[in-house]
Amino acid sequence: MNELLDGILGTVESVDPVLRTLLAGLGIMLETSVLVGLVVPGDTIVIVAATAVEGTAEYFGLAFAVIAGALIGESIGFALGRWFGPRIQHSRLGRRIGEHNWHRAQRYLARRGGPAVFISRFLPVLHSLVPLTVGMSDMTYRRFLAWTVPACVIWSFAYVSVGSAAAGGYRKLSEDLHGAGYLFVGVIVLFLVIAWIGKKVLLRIERRHMADDVTTPPGGLPPMHEGPAAEATDPSEGDSR
Repeated sequence: MNELLDGILGTVESVDPVLRTLLAGLGIMLETSVLVGLVVPGDTIVIVAATAVEGTAEYFGLAFAVIAGALIGESIGFALGRWFGPRIQHSRLGRRIGEHNWHRAQRYLARRGGPAVFISRFLPVLHSLVPLTVGMSDMTYRRFLAWTVPACVIWSFAYVSVGSAAAGGYRKLSEDLHGAGYLFVGVIVLFLVIAWIGKKVLLRIERRHMADDVTTPPGGLPPMHEGPAAEATDPSEGDSR
């Protein structure tokens, strides 16, 4: 196991640190902007990149690159939703995602507002759909950022920390402990299992806000619009998009 892991980690480490960091940021940007995350999970990209982190500078560099990539990607998703949302939803790709998932994201956003943006960062499927859905709604860009920035920060540091800590611990133990590779795999698997359980718990808690048999409470977001020309400005908010 140690020999196999040494080869895998060595391959990741052989990539230039700057290039590796940029690729991780790019991967997260694509995940959150064009629905690539529905096919290639962002957590895999970040954990793999984090296993090659050496030193504080690389750690924070990767974490901030992931945060920046996520915010750029979600901003692109917001813009795509604002300008082309209905077209994307009814395109071939949108139909493959399924009307059920689109309607679930729209209901969730309408009923929960800002908290839906924050929580969706940690939920499967919704984390890729919600930025587009927000763009199709009347939520302002400033309010969207206010909720998604802290979620992206938490998500980024959690995954970068686990990947770098597991790999760092393995490197320290591998020379003296033959089974160090199993410990490394165990730490990663344990974290992913905890994350999976956490997502299931969140989905269970939030499920009632996504169901189609619940009436949207007063004060929820207005209905989805058909484009910028149909946007209505919320008089209670003075911030701009």
